Amino acid sequence: MKIAIVGRKQDTENYVRYVQAQGYQPVVTLDSKEAASCGRLILPGGGDIAPALFGETVREARKIDTELDILQLQALELCVKGHIPLLGICKGLQIINVGLGGTLYQDFPTAELHRYKDADQYHETVTVRGSWLHRLYGDRQTVNSAHHQAIRSLGTGLIPVQFCPQDGCIEAVVHETLPILGVQWHPERIDESRSGVWGAKILSLFANPFSDRPFFFPSRL
Repeated sequence: MKIAIVGRKQDTENYVRYVQAQGYQPVVTLDSKEAASCGRLILPGGGDIAPALFGETVREARKIDTELDILQLQALELCVKGHIPLLGICKGLQIINVGLGGTLYQDFPTAELHRYKDADQYHETVTVRGSWLHRLYGDRQTVNSAHHQAIRSLGTGLIPVQFCPQDGCIEAVVHETLPILGVQWHPERIDESRSGVWGAKILSLFANPFSDRPFFFPSRL
């Protein structure tokens, strides 16, 4: 199976290894139509999204790549229209949220708990029972964190399924009707010995047929 990674080749090495390690073929591309032809898409982590895309001026955002943002939003649009399975990781989750009409904190009030400091930080999370993530990992997980922005208002159709109990930061979502998943943390590089979380579970779930609708789209969380 081919899995598209919508990003720049020099910034996606971790994601390529993540996909290859599970026996799938990664396709790194900026062409949304090529990405959509793969049947599965990953929107990877990266810099900050251009605030203009969610109706704000630049305040705390940095490392902005507006061209990449637009290309990733185009890929999201194709996934929405074609019901193509999509997984967003860190910035990828935020792209999904913005593309569906949501907004972001340009600098989350408790960003010191989450931002990258020479390495990923680790913190506890709680997961909504009955959600896809709860079925993978249970009630509570230690996850890795490397972001200073976060979801402020949710995009249309997105349901939060994981939170940081210390500040309420949304750590994972699912779309209520579309095969769209997103996590704010980094399953592609999480240290299982430190966290107890095997990040490959998410990719294995994502790559398999989306046939068990209640697994992904619980009617009530």
